[in-house]
Amino acid sequence: MTPRIKDVAHAAGVSVSTVSRALRGLPSVNQATMQQVRDQAEALGYVPSAAAAAIATGHTMAINVVVPAVATWFFSSVLEGVDSQLRAAGYDIALFDLGYTGQERERVFHRSLLRHRGDAVLALCIDFSEAERNELRETGLPTIVVGNPVRGLRFVGIDEVAAAKQATDHLISLGHRDILHLSGGDETTLGLNVRVPNDRLAGYQQALQEAGIPFRLELVRLGRFTAAASGNVMDEILDSPEPNPTAVFAASDEMAMGAILSIYRHGLRVPQDISVIGIDDHALSASFRLTTLAQDPVEQGAAATRIILDELAGRPARKRSLLLPVTFVDRGSTAPPRHRSE
Repeated sequence: MTPRIKDVAHAAGVSVSTVSRALRGLPSVNQATMQQVRDQAEALGYVPSAAAAAIATGHTMAINVVVPAVATWFFSSVLEGVDSQLRAAGYDIALFDLGYTGQERERVFHRSLLRHRGDAVLALCIDFSEAERNELRETGLPTIVVGNPVRGLRFVGIDEVAAAKQATDHLISLGHRDILHLSGGDETTLGLNVRVPNDRLAGYQQALQEAGIPFRLELVRLGRFTAAASGNVMDEILDSPEPNPTAVFAASDEMAMGAILSIYRHGLRVPQDISVIGIDDHALSASFRLTTLAQDPVEQGAAATRIILDELAGRPARKRSLLLPVTFVDRGSTAPPRHRSE
C-alpha cells in the first residue's frame, strides 16, 4: 500500500500540516522536527505530492505569473529570475500569457487567473484596472508587479525617470542639444502599463529643462519598443531635408538598435555622426557596442519572487515597493557632436 502523508504524520507524531511544512523546508519547523519527519518519510518510502500539500496547507505550490507576451527579452529574463526562485522553493509556475490583446486579457484574467488555485499573483508590466485590483484583493492572494508602478500594489523595478534623465544628461554633458527621443509610445492597446514610456519621456524632459534646452515635440517619436518600428522612424528622419539630430536617446536598447541599423543604412557612423544611448542592457547590446543604462530583469524577477515566498512562508515580507539600481555601461556609441560644417 502506498504510504500517505497522514502515515508520515502518525509515525513522526506530528500533524499533517507540520509534515508538509517540514518536507518543504519551511523555517516555521524546527530542525529536530524537520529531520524526524524526513527520516520517517524516507523509512516509509513516502513521496510528497502537490495535491497532498494543497489539501494539508491550503497551498497549491504554484504561483500565477501574468505576462503581456513571453517572446521578448525583458519578459523572458524576468521569468528566468522568477523560475529560479520558485524551483528552489519547490513551487511551480502557472503562466498566463495575455498575448498583447485586450480580448486575451479579458479571458485570461476573468476566466482563468481568478479561477486558478494559485497561491499568489506576479504580473509583468501590467497596469491592473481598479476593478481588477478589487477582484485580486477579494481573492486574498499576495500580489506583486515587476517592471512598473501600479496604484495600490507593490512593485519591483527601477527609477525610470532617474534612468532616463541620466541617459539624457550623459548626451548633454558631451555637448548635444538636438537630441531625438525614441519613446515606447502609447502601449495601452497592448495591455501594457504606460508608466514606463511616460516616465522615460519625463526623465528626458527633465534633463533638457535643467540644462536650459527647449523641449521640441518634433524630436519625440514613437518607436513602440521594437527595432523595426524605431528603424522606420529613423529612416524617415534621415530621409527628410531637415538637419539630423546629433544624438538619440532611445527608451529601450531594442529601439536603439533599430536606430543604429538605420544610421548605418544611410551611410552614417555611430558615434561620429550620431550618438546613440539606450536603457536596458539587452542581450544583444554588447554586439551593437551600445552605451546604455543597464537594468537587471533577472534579479527583478527573483527579488519579487522572494518577497512573495517570504509572505507565503510566514516570514516578514516587504510591504513596500523595491527600486533596484541601474548601471551606466559605456560601449562607445556616444561622443561629442560634430560641427554642422564638418
